[in-house]
Amino acid sequence: MKEARPRIVISAPHRSSGKSTLSLGLCAAFRKRATVVQPFKKGPDFIDPMWLTAAAGRECRNLDFFIMGGEKILETFGTASRGAELSVVEGNMGLYDGLDLGGADSTAALARLLGAPVLLVVNARRMTRGIAPLVLGHETFEPDTKIAGVILNRVRGARHEKKLREALSRYCTAEVVGAIPDDQALFIEERHLGLTPVREDKRLPPVIEKIAEAVGRYVDLDRVLAMARAGAPMDQAPEFSTELPPPDVRIGLASDPAFTFYYPENLLALHQAGAELVPFHTFQDPHLPAVDALYIGGGFPEIFMAELERNASLRAEIRKVVKAGMPIYAECGGLMYLSRSITYRGQTRSMVGALPCDVTMHRRPKGHGYVILETTGEAPWLAAGREVRAHEFHHSTLTNVGQAAYAFRLKRGQGIDGSHDGLLHKNVLAAYTHIHASGDPHWARAFVSFVRRTGFQMKDRP
Repeated sequence: MKEARPRIVISAPHRSSGKSTLSLGLCAAFRKRATVVQPFKKGPDFIDPMWLTAAAGRECRNLDFFIMGGEKILETFGTASRGAELSVVEGNMGLYDGLDLGGADSTAALARLLGAPVLLVVNARRMTRGIAPLVLGHETFEPDTKIAGVILNRVRGARHEKKLREALSRYCTAEVVGAIPDDQALFIEERHLGLTPVREDKRLPPVIEKIAEAVGRYVDLDRVLAMARAGAPMDQAPEFSTELPPPDVRIGLASDPAFTFYYPENLLALHQAGAELVPFHTFQDPHLPAVDALYIGGGFPEIFMAELERNASLRAEIRKVVKAGMPIYAECGGLMYLSRSITYRGQTRSMVGALPCDVTMHRRPKGHGYVILETTGEAPWLAAGREVRAHEFHHSTLTNVGQAAYAFRLKRGQGIDGSHDGLLHKNVLAAYTHIHASGDPHWARAFVSFVRRTGFQMKDRP
């Protein structure tokens, strides 16, 4: 059975064109018009989805060829877009960029897979007639990729906009649906590899309102919605049971401005495996909640290392439960937090000290991109010889590690030492790699089962 799923992909000729700003602006502007918007982000990114979630009021989902594959992308899109009046898909990199020279994993390929028209965001600063060959090349490079419209970004005034529109009208077929002025107030501060996480700073969310106002004023939202509605009907998404089993284990979830990188699919997978997730704050809570295990995700602990160091009572308690055998799964920022120390910008701060290593931050990325892991069998809850597709992005390295056991061998990626990832200590598995439930559908059940087997219980558990 087919059904209408209005959808549009936001892309650009290259990075830093403004597609993230326009994507969240469109989500927020349509939301203000009482349109139910479902956001998506191409790629494994965590930060853009946080902003898109805040802008749309519905949880953003990732769509990634390398980790998920085409079938899972369609399943995820179909399930998450149910009940939405518009789906906005933010691309990554340039429209035709990707790992594959043939473009099989590009944003254009995703648009074709979804049967979605593309809005091309063009940074038009210092450009006039030259915009025409740029857009024309994108229109003709892969003719089955439908570029329905263009949004001009960073326009320097009415005269500049007139020249751009006239050039596109003469040489190209894509319709200009908006022109955003060159306004510094519409930019979002970036950190390391992208936007600053929206949960880190209470001053950041109001920026969404400014961008929504600009998009509502300078973009023809009615035309955008008409383009999205012009897509062919899609196969009806399969219905999945939303019932969750009664939880029989409690997993503490580090949930605060230092640790924000969690895929919603991962949290759902843990719930489906029988876990109750209990949030705790790593620099405000003096003690852990009564839990059987911990999940400490990624984030930017180096930004908050002074606050993390000050909470000595929580750090001491985590050291104690690690020594006692509590199962802990930690990714990237979580790995850094469990180490002895973090050195960043000339300062060294003490961390939990549960892992025999120290962390040094660097200016340039030390691991950035997709990862292919093979399980070693050293982790008590991961069977040997399984391949896992995932990703990493970290500016830090581990030092003073010494002899160590690892959960993964690397077929692709950097990990901890270029050959391994997943440092093992007691019942802790701490890795630079970020796993998505679609890339490893077994990890959540395996981890929860391991928590049950260990029988670890904090003495004050109710």
